[in-house]
Amino acid sequence: MKNIRNTIALVLLSLTIKGTAQQTPAGVQKEAISIEGAVAHLGNGEVIENSLIIFEGGKISFVGDAKTRIARKGTIIKADGKHIYPGFIVTCASLGLIEVDAVRASNDKDEIGELIPHVRSLIAYNAESKVVESMRPNGVLLGQISPKGGTISGTSSVMQFDAWNWEDAVIKADDGIHLSWPNGFKLGPSSEGQGRRLKPNEDYAKEKDKIIGFLKNALAYGKSQAPEINPAFAATQGLFNGKQKLYVYADGEKEIMDAITNTKNLGIQGVVLVGGYHAYKITDFLKQNQISVLVRAPHNLPSNEDDDYDLPYKLPKILSDSGLLVAMQNTDAKNFQNRNLPFYAGQLVQQGLSKEKALQMITQNPAKILGIDQDYGTLEVGKSATLFISEGDALDMRTNQLTKAFINGRDISLETHQTELWKRYMEKYNGK
Repeated sequence: MKNIRNTIALVLLSLTIKGTAQQTPAGVQKEAISIEGAVAHLGNGEVIENSLIIFEGGKISFVGDAKTRIARKGTIIKADGKHIYPGFIVTCASLGLIEVDAVRASNDKDEIGELIPHVRSLIAYNAESKVVESMRPNGVLLGQISPKGGTISGTSSVMQFDAWNWEDAVIKADDGIHLSWPNGFKLGPSSEGQGRRLKPNEDYAKEKDKIIGFLKNALAYGKSQAPEINPAFAATQGLFNGKQKLYVYADGEKEIMDAITNTKNLGIQGVVLVGGYHAYKITDFLKQNQISVLVRAPHNLPSNEDDDYDLPYKLPKILSDSGLLVAMQNTDAKNFQNRNLPFYAGQLVQQGLSKEKALQMITQNPAKILGIDQDYGTLEVGKSATLFISEGDALDMRTNQLTKAFINGRDISLETHQTELWKRYMEKYNGK
């Protein structure tokens, strides 16, 4: 029976891969491209109403007003009335690590073990994932791919979403390690008519000490002349020399403060808070410790009965207004929902955040947090030509309709399995 189930799973996976292979990745940019007339949202808060953007060799060579007397180069794209944006960046995603939830053979996001920093998402990344492909038509062109599960789930890498394989896709390898800090509370048994309620986690101190002990041993390992390589300890050394960041998943005040205080005391300076549901209560502490926040997407219900009903919706604005560097992530949602990243940012505009500030949370800010802002996140001279043209406002679901997209200057396909099906059935019914 087990063999039959495994055979069925493999058949389903093969059919999935066969029927939904990714579009052929674009070749390198050979000719300069000039985009003229679009409203350019630079990603740093600036807007050019009538813009001219020129890029060649994968790099932006000019950004300015279309009225500027400068020779257009190569192919000229007239984009009057349209909008141009830097490619959106998703963080803490398992894109390319899982394809079909029900098919275990397609799920590489979670490995066995609790403290496994040496597990790398990089080499497990599937560049031909149909889920990854579906990100591009909404302008999501880059992503931090991170493993899930366990206490220290592994090491993430930053990838671009138009590649033959992981070697082509990687932008920044092994950028950070992901740590899920234990919760000070846990669900207790259900009582009659009451359901399950939170109660203090009696094992919290033990779970916390286990993490701290592991990191202390890793620090000592790096200072010693160990005769044998310990893969787990070796993988953490970038945390102590500043080459990697530690992404700490925590929501409660106590948990956040414990995690940051203890990791900082060990000499880990690059700490990023992921989630931070109650971070608005300790913003001074976070600023003092120079902590950036990858806040969860706003389409969530409040976690506690006494929270404001709209706390998840306004939390990113509260944190941003306090002076913290804030970007968005959607790790709590289903994998494919990362394509809705721009619409989550658009929701923040209804909470009083300016449209360009909201845009920064999925462009410039995540690029800074991930350490790729020297090349990505904004439309500036010398940076990568990773950008797209939309018919209208890209933060609005009704008008986010891409006509062109480029990654490192390469003119990428916007076709997906969904667009192929749409065309197929449109032809069927239009032909009647």
